[in-house]
Amino acid sequence: MASVQIRFYEELNYFLSPPLRKRRITGEFAPGASVKHFIENLGVPHTEVDLILVNGSSVGFDYLLRDGDDISVYPVFESFDISALSKVRPTPLRQSRFILDVHLGTLAVQLRMLGFDTLYQNDLDDDVLALISQNEHRILLTRDRGLLKRKAVTHGYFIRSRIMKEQLTEIIARFDLSASVNPFTRCLKCNTLLTPISKPEAGGRVPAFVFAHYEQFKKCGACDKIYWKGTHWKHMRERLPGIMRKGSGV
Repeated sequence: MASVQIRFYEELNYFLSPPLRKRRITGEFAPGASVKHFIENLGVPHTEVDLILVNGSSVGFDYLLRDGDDISVYPVFESFDISALSKVRPTPLRQSRFILDVHLGTLAVQLRMLGFDTLYQNDLDDDVLALISQNEHRILLTRDRGLLKRKAVTHGYFIRSRIMKEQLTEIIARFDLSASVNPFTRCLKCNTLLTPISKPEAGGRVPAFVFAHYEQFKKCGACDKIYWKGTHWKHMRERLPGIMRKGSGV
């Protein structure tokens, strides 16, 4: 059987078994195998890959392997200049819009709290998640490698941390979202943009102590839920110092 040499760089090693990490390895392939199929068979989802070099030239996922090929695989956001080369995704997502799998409901609420367009329903199966990600150009967030290996998913990310409190800071760092944070703008329940309402409009619709101690209120136009900057808001600011906007009333 034909074989190739391959090396994965930086965080792509996270997906490899220890004997395969941080070194060039030899792998065999069947006739007609694509580089995408070969990479994913080793455990790396294609959504984590931004550049593939074969014998020094950049190729796409559909490249068919040849005996003796030398392959280098680089992750998304690798910190060197690849402007003269061809990334496997010709156009990045300029707007960070997300869809999350059924296990990430708490993360979905936190992303919405920071103002990010985040689709989440706890009854969506993998086929629907992949289809929505593709059709609506949403970044699929998951801890399921198999889901990210689906051809329909072009933009996705495997969340490394298993700790819920760390997942939000991981996403903000990964996608460089600090400058895009726009809190208190989306409904935590249904993701709809909020609209300001006057304090009298909130009267009778919020607890009496809330009405007495808060001046700013917003309403969801879809589910009619009323929001104010309560305890959950304070906890978020304490957890993410420097990320929540300063001097803008939030």
